[in-house]
Amino acid sequence: MRRFAAVPRALAGVTAVLATVALVAACGTGSDAVAQGGTFDFVSPGGKTEIFYDPPSSRGTLGELSGPDVMVDGQTTSLADFTGKVVVVNLWGQWCGPCRGEADALETVYENTKDQGVAFLGINVKDYQQQKAQDFIVNNKVGYPSIYDPSMRTLTALGGNFPTSVIPSTLVLDREHRVAAVFLKALLAEDLQPVVERVAREQ
Repeated sequence: MRRFAAVPRALAGVTAVLATVALVAACGTGSDAVAQGGTFDFVSPGGKTEIFYDPPSSRGTLGELSGPDVMVDGQTTSLADFTGKVVVVNLWGQWCGPCRGEADALETVYENTKDQGVAFLGINVKDYQQQKAQDFIVNNKVGYPSIYDPSMRTLTALGGNFPTSVIPSTLVLDREHRVAAVFLKALLAEDLQPVVERVAREQ
């Protein structure tokens, strides 16, 4: 089995510094996450756009991540809904070109892996008109749920070690919901699926 290099702890734990990652293939959100109640932003070690924790980070279990469902009025969608499952968390906005570009790839991986105990959870950010976010989901035939979070308040659950200022971002969580991988870029199916399947095979 292929082994991925672990991120040095000193780098993985960097906090209290605003993210300065500049990615051509991503839509940055600046310091809005801090202004909306977040405390820290993630700093990518060495400017990497793919970061692997092998084994998954024991200090990287997310906090309570929940919020109103984009599509269903009055329904709360939560990471806790997926106990015991590998979860792929994707931060997206309909205003973000790379998010539109990766939508088909994410849906493909979702369909290919959901029978392996894998769930997907989107977090829709900075779409202040919910109808536009709903249209994105319908037009792109997205089959998994998303939290509606225009103010990015739910991202405080990511803590200081994971991205809040690069959109799109994708986190792969193991069955204990510890972070196994972080992608700070738009994804292709061939980028994501092997990682998701590897994490799903691990006990």
